[in-house]
Amino acid sequence: MMPPLRYALQHTRQTLEIYWLLARIIIPVTIVTEILSRLGVVDALAPAFAPVMGLVGLPPELGLAWLSGMLVGIWGAVPLLFTLVPASALSVADVTVFSALLLFAHGLPIEQKIIQQAGPRMMATTLLRVAGGVLYAFLLHQLLSMTGWLAAPVNPAWIPTSEAPDWRVFALQLLEMMIFMFIILLALSWALELLKVTGILNLMMKALSPLLRLAGIRGEAGHLTAVGLFLGISYGGGLLIREACSGTVSPRQVFLSCVFMGFAHSIIEDTLIVMALGADISGVLLGRLAFAVIATAAIAAIIRSLNEETFLKWAFRSTGSHVRRSGSA
Repeated sequence: MMPPLRYALQHTRQTLEIYWLLARIIIPVTIVTEILSRLGVVDALAPAFAPVMGLVGLPPELGLAWLSGMLVGIWGAVPLLFTLVPASALSVADVTVFSALLLFAHGLPIEQKIIQQAGPRMMATTLLRVAGGVLYAFLLHQLLSMTGWLAAPVNPAWIPTSEAPDWRVFALQLLEMMIFMFIILLALSWALELLKVTGILNLMMKALSPLLRLAGIRGEAGHLTAVGLFLGISYGGGLLIREACSGTVSPRQVFLSCVFMGFAHSIIEDTLIVMALGADISGVLLGRLAFAVIATAAIAAIIRSLNEETFLKWAFRSTGSHVRRSGSA
């Protein structure tokens, strides 16, 4: 057995390596996305997304908010919601459908780059997130339209402002975010180790395992999926990178974990944000979780039917440790 001090140093070093990898993704992508947004590129592209708004029963103007959310993140979208369309013109159903669409696909440049580092191909998982979000929002819109449920005018508890910070404030906010992420990632990494040693993690996973098993996720992949489910892709995906590179989680399980996290992640913080805007919890949390389980289970069935060559070609980037364990699903 490795001496405790040596093990602690090694584990901390591994966590620092993960953080450095995340920082190299998040900082440049955040800056480039902010520049493109300020240059008006996002505004110019927004009309192309108006047809999707029609498909899910939303005003075409919200295409800009959805695109901003996909590129910048939730905080890039929510200030635009009631700026582009007055709250008086929206129902609870409208805000719930838009919020569901946003929760599936937001902050894609950063989150998908993190997922790519764990092994899944960026194009495959990005398309699944966007298509899954559109499909879920369409089904939710159809259900709410047929039943008349949530047709009351929205009454948001909070209407955020859309004023963009200057570059100095933006830089300070980015620095604060990276410091906070470092603290959380280090704490999470050690918390997971302590939970493993004490056996508490096994008890927690017993409670979650039926849900994750239905989605085709099991073993160590389930532990890391749970982190992403509650705390977000930056943390769940960051920890998954370590396990994927070490070869302790099979490529197909890594892929399914990333797919599930794409559909349902950060369910506490993100859900509370959109509920403050007036979204109903049944659509943005309960229905979303049910869809994530069913959709991931369907995808699990599909990838089980793929031979290794096809799976690696379309869904996963092969590396040494990945290839050694690629046969396990």
